[in-house]
Amino acid sequence: MSTATHRPSVLFVCVHNAGRSQMAAAFVAHLAGGCIEVRSAGSAPADAVNPAAVAAMKERGIDISAETPKILTADAVQASDVVITMGCGDTCPVFPGTRYLDWQLDDPAGQGVAAVRPIRDAIEQRVRGLLAELGIPAVA
Repeated sequence: MSTATHRPSVLFVCVHNAGRSQMAAAFVAHLAGGCIEVRSAGSAPADAVNPAAVAAMKERGIDISAETPKILTADAVQASDVVITMGCGDTCPVFPGTRYLDWQLDDPAGQGVAAVRPIRDAIEQRVRGLLAELGIPAVA
């Protein structure tokens, strides 16, 4: 595949895939305007996305209420250009040519919306930085 038509692929990983990784994936989908393939997963997925994360994202006009936590697979890692773990100590399979980053962020599990807002805002700031690094202009 030529680099001119290659859409970068980013995978966000946290343990439960219910908060941080879901918010990060939603920000990429929202801000990149379809220019990046994005997915999220967890090593021990929760039953549902954190309601406080859903509420915090809704404040930004992004609806993640229909998302569901997904299990991390080697295929998802291998298919990604960038794998970002969310400060949770997850170990990912390592494949040549894949870039790995770790974003140290507080876990929103069990927190209310007020506690999740600064985590959401930190994720948005890091996503905007990632888009800039990838040469993708944020659409919003």
